[in-house]
Amino acid sequence: MPRCAQRCLPRRSFVASDARRRGQLCTVPIRPESTCRSGKTVQTTETTSQSDCQSDLQSCRDALEINGVSLALYAEAFAKEMGKANHGTIALIGSVAGDRGRKSNYVYGAAKGLVTRYAQGLQHCFAGGGVKVVLIKPDSTDAPMTAHLKGKGAKLASVEGVAPQIVEGVELGKPVIYAPVKWWLIMMTIRHLPAFVFNKMDIL
Repeated sequence: MPRCAQRCLPRRSFVASDARRRGQLCTVPIRPESTCRSGKTVQTTETTSQSDCQSDLQSCRDALEINGVSLALYAEAFAKEMGKANHGTIALIGSVAGDRGRKSNYVYGAAKGLVTRYAQGLQHCFAGGGVKVVLIKPDSTDAPMTAHLKGKGAKLASVEGVAPQIVEGVELGKPVIYAPVKWWLIMMTIRHLPAFVFNKMDIL
């Protein structure tokens, strides 16, 4: 088992069960809510705005833990068991927001940037082995979490359009999936803009 898959186990007790050496299933019980260090229970579907994060450090911390740290901890629990079996696929939901920090959502973007770097490291750990790590980077998708954006007239990708791309990419074991695919080109352009140009843009 890769050395890095043996460390960084979650602080909470996760029990990985039903890890079948010849099968595809490795389950770790996941609760639909997360308890942050403040002791406050936050639904994982709750959205925290950038302005909330800037005005309240606890909201900022919660956003970072829920959108970034918690994903890495859960994935590490799976990685431990999958590393033993040398089989399986770990699919992590990142975001195009993690490709470059922007003023409109830099706290959320920082959390998803953590997920990106974590996924890259895990891919390096399992390179050449039987475990695949897939990083999914969806654009804003028409779902309950983005209802507030839809209400403001934002153009959102449809679940029906995004889901097949993700399923196909996971089955193929692609390292990174941009959904919709056009965001690969969009974000490549944004990532490579010089800072003196990017910082003059009123980009959301």
